[in-house]
Amino acid sequence: MNRSPFFADLLNTIADRGRMMLNLVRGDEPVSADSLARLCARLLSSQGEASGVAYAREILDRWRTLGADGRLAFLHVLRDRFGTDHVRLAAAVDAYRAAPDDRSALALHDAAEPARQELLRRLNLAPGGIETLVRMRQDLLARLPTSPDLAIVDADFTHLLSSWFNRGFLVLRRIDWSTPANILEKIIRYEAVHAIHTWDDLRRRIEPDDRLCYAFFHPQLGDEPLIFVEVALTRAMPTTIAELLADERQPVQPRQATTAVFYSISNCQEGLRGISFGNFLIKQVVEDLRRDLPGLTDFVTLSPVPGFARWLAETMPSAAGVQDLVADEGWHADAAARDRAGQILLPLAAQYFLEARTASGKVIDPVARFHLGNGARLERIDLFGDLSPRALRQAYGLMVNYRYKLDDIEKNHELFAARNDVAAAPAVRRLLPRPARPAAPPLPAPAQTRRDA
Repeated sequence: MNRSPFFADLLNTIADRGRMMLNLVRGDEPVSADSLARLCARLLSSQGEASGVAYAREILDRWRTLGADGRLAFLHVLRDRFGTDHVRLAAAVDAYRAAPDDRSALALHDAAEPARQELLRRLNLAPGGIETLVRMRQDLLARLPTSPDLAIVDADFTHLLSSWFNRGFLVLRRIDWSTPANILEKIIRYEAVHAIHTWDDLRRRIEPDDRLCYAFFHPQLGDEPLIFVEVALTRAMPTTIAELLADERQPVQPRQATTAVFYSISNCQEGLRGISFGNFLIKQVVEDLRRDLPGLTDFVTLSPVPGFARWLAETMPSAAGVQDLVADEGWHADAAARDRAGQILLPLAAQYFLEARTASGKVIDPVARFHLGNGARLERIDLFGDLSPRALRQAYGLMVNYRYKLDDIEKNHELFAARNDVAAAPAVRRLLPRPARPAAPPLPAPAQTRRDA
């Protein structure tokens, strides 16, 4: 997974000689967004390979030394000084209207591209360029809530990173107890669903034969995982995370397992948020497992419901009995409260998954969007699937199972993509509250029969 030492040394040599040739030794020159803007302009106008690599390396080296204010100023430089040439674009539009052919369409395409896209491509020439650009986008994403005007810059980052990190460049590796310690440390650090507290905890998840972990890597990021999934081999679809992570459990022989459970998927690089890897990862792992363990007939998840409690609080603050139910910290340990929870929470959860939508009409739960978009079916809602403090806070302990039924994946995906239709098992749909029937109108009083005297 490490970069070729020869290739890395070659790039560094080219960059060093180019910097000397162009007199790019920094000296006492202050580093600022404006000084970087001038170097970026030179990079775009440079013709030689050595000079281009030298400028790219110098820009990225200087960017790393900037403080928070300097980095924000540089993002504004990218937005304001390296956008689309609107005069050139208008001329290309006129030319296309006058002669709408492939040549004028290509010229129009080129004119519409912002200069910063070519700038980012050239910055990627520097040794370690792609890694620094991922860090740069991480900084950009953190700024978007307070600087939404930078979204146009993020669109260019997303466009290019989606190409540089497409499936053809990704390498799937199994993570086990023989994996180098520096990678294992990152698995512990990046686990985002069910925290790994100790090395023994990690060992229980990756060393037994019925516990597997797979990760995607990119050749230019060395031993930095992009995303990883943890898998449990079982004989049935689980209802709680505790049964999968128990310290003292009875292992299952892989050849005797019938079910592969994807119970944790963690993205590792914040700078690649929104660049889709998870669907490729699950499909690749399913293919590998089916090949190696033909006895597996069921592929399911045990997934968190991170937005359920927030949705309830925002849309149904007075939902019948919920706040009274969870008022006591240990409510979930009380038998009567657990029975009441099933009556209250399960119908509301069914509404959340099957009917709740964002302002743009999408399914509201992000984990649901991911699995349903991959063609899975919402199979079961698990009451008290996770009793960790975070899960109780976010979802009152609820978890769900999504089932990847291989014959139905394409159909489910198409319906979800086209109409946001949620593929769900009948048992889930039956949980929806039934609309109250209107009261029957009162029967008319019987007419009195008139009797003549």
